[in-house]
Amino acid sequence: MPEPEPDAWEYSLHIPNDPRAVTVCRRTLRLILTLHGLITLVDTAELLAAELISNAVLHTDGPAALRVRYSAGVLRLAAWDADPEPPEPPKPLAHLAEAENGRGLALIRACADLWGWQPQSRNGNRGKYVWCELAAA
Repeated sequence: MPEPEPDAWEYSLHIPNDPRAVTVCRRTLRLILTLHGLITLVDTAELLAAELISNAVLHTDGPAALRVRYSAGVLRLAAWDADPEPPEPPKPLAHLAEAENGRGLALIRACADLWGWQPQSRNGNRGKYVWCELAAA
């Protein structure tokens, strides 16, 4: 069994389907990153986590979760939701100027180093993780 990295860590925050959970996630993420000395990532990570969790809360009826993982100099943010369907592909940024909604994944694509999604079940519930990564430069 491989030994865990000494600097690697992971947190999970399970949230109800409530729009106020976005603020809880942002503030919790800010605290986690500050305590781990990753203050340079806070603003971008908060934006990305807010978009991920907003999508989970707005587009599903069930609970959601935010997972924050740091390993090998990479911060991974992931939102789990109870809908196993893939997210809508992000629209090109040029089409978003007049859009009233649908900007979330386009912002994630523009600000993250890498992003994607994968089907995943949690506690017997089918769903998906939408994730993104930021390198800690």
